[in-house]
Amino acid sequence: MSSIREMTENNEKLILCENATLCVNSRGRKREEEKCALRTDFQRDRDRIIHSKAFRRLKHKTQVFLSPESDHYRTRLTHTLEVAQIARTLARALRLNEDLTEAIALGHDLGHTPFGHAGERALAELLPFEFTHYEQSVRVCEKLEKDGKGLNLTYEVLNGIDRHTKGAFADTLEGRVVRFADRIAYINHDIDDAIRAGVISGEQIPKEIVEHLGNNKSARISTLVNSIVKNSGADIAMDKETEKYYDMLHEFLFDAVYKNPVAKSEETKVFGIIEGLFNYYIKNPDKLGREYLQIVEAEGEKRAIADYIAGMTDHYAITVYSDIYIPKAWTI
Repeated sequence: MSSIREMTENNEKLILCENATLCVNSRGRKREEEKCALRTDFQRDRDRIIHSKAFRRLKHKTQVFLSPESDHYRTRLTHTLEVAQIARTLARALRLNEDLTEAIALGHDLGHTPFGHAGERALAELLPFEFTHYEQSVRVCEKLEKDGKGLNLTYEVLNGIDRHTKGAFADTLEGRVVRFADRIAYINHDIDDAIRAGVISGEQIPKEIVEHLGNNKSARISTLVNSIVKNSGADIAMDKETEKYYDMLHEFLFDAVYKNPVAKSEETKVFGIIEGLFNYYIKNPDKLGREYLQIVEAEGEKRAIADYIAGMTDHYAITVYSDIYIPKAWTI
C-alpha cells in the first residue's frame, strides 16, 4: 500500500504544471533522513520552519516602524505571513508546488536583525565580512537552529530563501514567486502602515500609479498578482506596463516613507544600540551563550557576536543594552 506521502507525490505529477518543482525531484538534504509516511519533504520543511525559535521571534522584530504603539502595525512575522499568502495564491494559480513556495516564504526572513533594515545596516558596518539578512536566514536554517544542528532543509527551500531579494534568481519558479510576493507585500503594507501612522496620505500616491494599479492596498495587490498569473510561463514575469508602475510605486515608497525623517526619526538610535552591544561582547565574549561560545571557537568572535545580535528581538536588544549601559537606581 502506498503511503499518504507517496499519494501526495503522485498527485503532484498529475496536477502541477511541467515547470513546477516536484518533491520527488528534489536535490535533497545535506544529511539524509528517513522519509515521513504522511508529509513530503517540502511539507516537512515548512513545519520545521514554523516550529523554529527564529520564526517565533519574528513577532517582536520591526518591519518598518520601530516600537509602534498601535497593535495594527506590521511586524516581521505578519509581513512573513502576508508574503506566504500572496506566494501561495500565485503558486496555486500557476500550478506550481504550493508546499515548496510556502516553506520558502515562511523562512525568507528568519535571519533578520532587530530594528529591521536599520539594524541590518548597523551590524553590517561593524563586521569585517559581508552580512545580509538573506544569507543570515540560510545560516539560521543550516547552523543556528536546534543547538547548532540546523533544520536540515532541502536544497530548494534554502536556495529560495538565499535568493529571495537580490542577486541571482532562485533555481525554482517557486523561489522566484516568493521574490515577487515579498516585494508586492512590503510595498503595499508599508504604504498602508505609513498612511495609518499619518506619515503620508493616500492622496500623495502619484495619480498615474493609482490609475494603473488601483486606489487601495487590496486593488494594487490584485492587479500585480493577476499580471503575474497572466504573463508567467517558463519564468515568472509581469507585463511591461504593470511592471513599470510597480517600480514607480517602489520608488515612491522609498522616497515618501523609507527616507521620511518622521517615519525614521528613531532609527538614528539604532546604530548606537547595535554598536554598544557589539563592543561589549567583543570585550566580554564569555557572556555569550554556550552555543555561541562554540561558534567563537570554530569561526571567531565576530561571527558568533553577529549571530547572537541578529537573533535578538527589538525588545531584547534594548533590554540587554540597558542592563549593560544604563545605571540602575540604588535600592536599600
